[in-house]
Amino acid sequence: MFLLYADESGTPGGADQEHFVLAGFSVFERSAHWLSLELDKIAAIFNPQDSHAVELHGAPMLAGRGFWRKFDKELRLEAIKQALSLIDGRKFRIFASVVRKGAISPNDPVHYTFQQIVTRFDHFLARQHVHFNNTQRGLILFDKSSKEAPIQALAKAFKLDGHDWGRLRNMAEVPAFIDSEATRLIQLADLIAYALFRYYEKKDGQFFDLIERKFDYFGGVQHGLHTVV
Repeated sequence: MFLLYADESGTPGGADQEHFVLAGFSVFERSAHWLSLELDKIAAIFNPQDSHAVELHGAPMLAGRGFWRKFDKELRLEAIKQALSLIDGRKFRIFASVVRKGAISPNDPVHYTFQQIVTRFDHFLARQHVHFNNTQRGLILFDKSSKEAPIQALAKAFKLDGHDWGRLRNMAEVPAFIDSEATRLIQLADLIAYALFRYYEKKDGQFFDLIERKFDYFGGVQHGLHTVV
């Protein structure tokens, strides 16, 4: 089974931010544990006695808020970059949808971006079957958030009634929601989404540059990144 860990960055409503991002990465189930251990090593830099007490989240790390205030900015930035550098484009694939909210209005940014990444992940799974004789199901894991109820409703509708381009055919189940405190891989999805948000909202490419070539890609075409900006 392939797992897709996903999170959002930016707010779907309000005029204070132009962009909304939903993004994540796929990992084969047997590789998830190894990746989590590597992220634990980065967290341990900040609390060697209890690395599990450290949550890696892009916005507070960059701004130096709360727990992160006591650490030098360069150390915080380097930790974000080290985590993003763990995404090996041969093993892991990034899927993301970035929208400028005004460009898709009156469409709901959550609905719009969710449809994009879930169908692209579904197509990735189909491609594994057709081109690589690797038949696998997929499961999407989201961070618990205020969007849990609408995304659950969307996922159920997509599975039963289809989406704008057809039906989902390779999902093992509707998305699950887990606390980011419980898994490093949701934290890594947060860092990916934040890297995209910083790039499109703030024109800050220091994190995006590390993942730019790691989106799902096949046949000379980049499938993993969808933008309406």
